[in-house]
Amino acid sequence: MTTELRRLRNYIGGEFRDAADGRTTDVVNPATGEVYATAPLSGAADVDAAMAAAEAAFPAWRDLVPADRQKALLKIADAMEERAEELIEAECRDTGKPLGLTRSEEIPPMIDQVRFFAGAARMLEGRSGGEYMEGLTSFVRREPVGVCAQVAPWNYPMMMAVWKFAPALAAGNTVVLKPSDTTPASTVLLAEILGSVLPKGVFNVVCGDRDTGRLMVEHPVPAMASITGSVRAGTEVAASAAKDVKRVHLELGGKAPVVVFEDADLAKAVEGITEAGFFNAGQDCTAATRVLVHESVHDEFVAALAKAASDTKTGQPDDEDILYGALNNADQLAKVSGFIERLPAHATVETGGRRVGERGYFYAPTVVSGLKQDDEIVQNEVFGPVITVQPFTDERQALEYANGVEYALASSVWTKDHGRAMRMSKALDFGCVWINTHIPLVAEMPHGGFKKSGYGKDLSAYGFDDYTRIKHVMTSLDG
Repeated sequence: MTTELRRLRNYIGGEFRDAADGRTTDVVNPATGEVYATAPLSGAADVDAAMAAAEAAFPAWRDLVPADRQKALLKIADAMEERAEELIEAECRDTGKPLGLTRSEEIPPMIDQVRFFAGAARMLEGRSGGEYMEGLTSFVRREPVGVCAQVAPWNYPMMMAVWKFAPALAAGNTVVLKPSDTTPASTVLLAEILGSVLPKGVFNVVCGDRDTGRLMVEHPVPAMASITGSVRAGTEVAASAAKDVKRVHLELGGKAPVVVFEDADLAKAVEGITEAGFFNAGQDCTAATRVLVHESVHDEFVAALAKAASDTKTGQPDDEDILYGALNNADQLAKVSGFIERLPAHATVETGGRRVGERGYFYAPTVVSGLKQDDEIVQNEVFGPVITVQPFTDERQALEYANGVEYALASSVWTKDHGRAMRMSKALDFGCVWINTHIPLVAEMPHGGFKKSGYGKDLSAYGFDDYTRIKHVMTSLDG
C-alpha cells in the first residue's frame, strides 16, 4: 500500500501554481526520514512571474493609507491564530519539532510580531520639517523600498517568514519569499492565509533550492534582498546584490558566548543554558552553545551541566516531556556528527556525542569540555545540540575568548555583580547581550549582529526602518 504524497505549490499573483517546467523536489519528515510531500523546484520562469506580480501590485499597496495596511496585517494575525493548529502540524512535519513547544513557544510570538508591525505601519514618518536655508522649507519622507526578495531558513521556517514579510508589508513593500527547500509547508500555508486578506501580487511564495534563491537575488526587479542563513549564503547574496546596488539585509550565523562568573547562581545558569543550548536541537544562531566558565567553578559547572544534558530528552513531535526533536535533515546530522568525530585528543565528551536511534535525524544532547580557543568546534557554528565549555581566569580573558570568533550575533553574562555585568555588556562585541538569561526575544527590541553575523535588524522599529528609504523634499516659500 502506498501513501499519496502531499503536493505543495508556489503562490504567485494570487494563484497556486506548479513550477513552469513541472520540476519538483522531495520534502522529508526529519522525525522519520521519509518523503511525505513534493514541492516545486522553481526556475527562472517562476521567479520572473513572481517578480512581475509583486512589481505590478506595488504601486497600489504603497499608496494605501497606513491604517489600511494595519487593518490587513491585523486580519492576517487573526487568521493565523484561527488556523494555528494547521500551522503547527505543517511546521512540525517539516522540522520534527515538538508539537507542544511549537504551540506554546512559536505561535504566540509570531502572532504578536505581526500585530506589532501592524501598529508600526502607522509610524511611517520622517522628521519634522523646518527652515534650514532662508526662504526654503525641508522635510523628510520615509517610503517603502519596493519589491523585496526574501529567503527564509529551515530552522524556524514560519517564524522567520513572519520576521521578513511583516515589516516589509507594513512599510508598504511587496514580497517574493522563498522558504528553504527542506521546509516549505508552513510558508505555503501562510501564503493561503495571507492570500485571503491581501490584494493579488502583494505576497508571493516561490519554492525551490539554492539556485532559485540565487535567481531571486540576481533578478532586476527587487530593490532589496533579505536572507537569514549561513555566512556563505550571505556572502553570495551580498556579492550578487552589489551588481545592481540592491539593498541587502543579512541575518547570518552565530557562535554565542555564555560567560559564567564565579558569583553566578550556578543552578539557575545550568538550567537556563541547558534550555537555551538544546532548544530546537541547538539549531538557532543565538543558541547558548559556547560556555565560558570561571576556573574556580568550572568543574562543578561541567558536572552539573552534563547531568542536566543527560536528563534532557529528544523524541518524536508528539512525545511528551521532550525539549527538542530531530535535526532538520540528513546533511545536518552528518555535519553535527562530524564535529564530534573530529574532536582533538584533549577534548572530553562529558555526555552524548552520538546519534539517537536509526529512524529520523536525532542527536543526543552533548556537552564537550577540555577545549582550546582555536579548536574547530569552538570557532565554527555546529548548529546542533552540542554545548562546549572552556575555563577562563579573569574578566580580561573571558572577553578575549568571548570576542575571539568571527561571529557577533548574541551573547550572555551570568553574574550577580552589576558593575561587571555593565562592563561586559559594553565590551562584548555582539548585537545582543543577555544578563542572567539567554534567548528571550520581544517584538519591540531589535535582533541582529555584527561581523560575519551580518547586518540589518529584525523585529522592532529598527527592523521596520530597514524596509524603508528616506527622501528629502525641499520647497520654496515663495510659491
